[in-house]
Amino acid sequence: MNCNKYERIGLVLTFIATLTLTACGSAQVVTVEVPVTHPTIIFWSTETQPDRAEQTQAIIERFTGDTGINVKLVLVDQTSMGTVMAANFAAGTLPDVVFMPVPLVGGWYADGILDAVMATVVIEALDKNTFAQGALKMVAVDAGFAAVPSDGWGQLLIYRADLFKELGLESPTDYDKIVAAAMALEKSGITGIMAGTDPGHPHTQSTFEHFALANGVHLTDGVGNVTLNTPAMVTAIETYANLMANYGPKDTATYWQQSRAAYLAGETGMILWSPFVLDELAGLRDSTFPNCSECGDDPGFIAKNSGFVPAFSGPDGGPAQFGKVNYMGITTGADTESARQFVEYWLSEGYLDWLGVAAEGKFPMRRGTSENPTEYIDGWGQLEVGVDRRAPLGDFYSAGELEIIVQGADNLTMLGIDEGELELVTAIYEELVFPRAIGDVIEGVLTPEGAAQQIQMEVEEIQAVLKSE
Repeated sequence: MNCNKYERIGLVLTFIATLTLTACGSAQVVTVEVPVTHPTIIFWSTETQPDRAEQTQAIIERFTGDTGINVKLVLVDQTSMGTVMAANFAAGTLPDVVFMPVPLVGGWYADGILDAVMATVVIEALDKNTFAQGALKMVAVDAGFAAVPSDGWGQLLIYRADLFKELGLESPTDYDKIVAAAMALEKSGITGIMAGTDPGHPHTQSTFEHFALANGVHLTDGVGNVTLNTPAMVTAIETYANLMANYGPKDTATYWQQSRAAYLAGETGMILWSPFVLDELAGLRDSTFPNCSECGDDPGFIAKNSGFVPAFSGPDGGPAQFGKVNYMGITTGADTESARQFVEYWLSEGYLDWLGVAAEGKFPMRRGTSENPTEYIDGWGQLEVGVDRRAPLGDFYSAGELEIIVQGADNLTMLGIDEGELELVTAIYEELVFPRAIGDVIEGVLTPEGAAQQIQMEVEEIQAVLKSE
């Protein structure tokens, strides 16, 4: 039987391709399975809180819907991320993209984990001028930039402004005023100040580092020599240990969780904390709800009666503010094209949603676009915060207080960052050099002078190992 012609050929390609044709007057349907492969990349994030993970997953699903690229979200606690990354690097199972704080960037780049070429491609594609230049400077390397700036926060000295007024205390903007306030608060019946004392927790590094920076301490000099055994460092250690031992936690078991709990309960007059606590002070999260004696009638009492000092000074330096910038890194084991699309999406179409995961602690390090240079700063200012209830920060904090927080987040620093010692900073955090020494001073095992000597020696040893590798 001869076939005169094909009357119709239709091809539909989805998950199944169906070919329909008519031959010699008889309909014939041929169904052919066509494999459609969608790439899958792995994204590690330190945002492990359930509500933040849920919002992160929602952004990922929109990205997948727009691009067809699947993303597997893996939550990794920040305190263990260095160890976990090292194990995966050795096993050849690196994630494609990782969200991480700046202390991890330098060491990972030096180890060959981060792909600076691809990070730089993303930054140039999005327009380098739209990023906070300080955030770019933090990760500048010979190949460009080791990672892509995402968001940041500046640590705050938060204090009970109502109690300061009652006790006739000045705003705690320098060492002397902080110590005087802690003493007066302690005499009034509450803990003077709560900050990190746990020798095994990086929070102790963060809170002490704020004091060190404020007193003009530098990790190295202009030619790479470690400069931590100095009178300025001894003064910083002595002041911090005195506060913690006599007017603070009075033990070596405190990190961020205990500090926050004490402040929410009205049991301390000062804490050092990131802006992530702002929604909790306002009573917008049930799991960490204010429980001070006045909070029963007004859950926002703590927020309304808090003051903020981003940068303070020591007798030998300052003012200075400790802060961290978070980055999106593309690894050397990545599906680079899919990873590039993902990071570019994260910092454009998905950016305000990402900042909205925890807007109180995520100030945009990409300020806007080439067409609208302040697009993301303006958008951030309109974002609501909270978990069980949502509201703009402006409902609880004055415009002046929010401006203080925003301005501070644009001028953040860490020991060693200005000197370009990214790799050394990573190693110091991993070895907990500062927290261990501070803990020994609080416990009376070391003097401040002995602690400065020990820190200097350990950092020099780490530096020597890094140079030999």
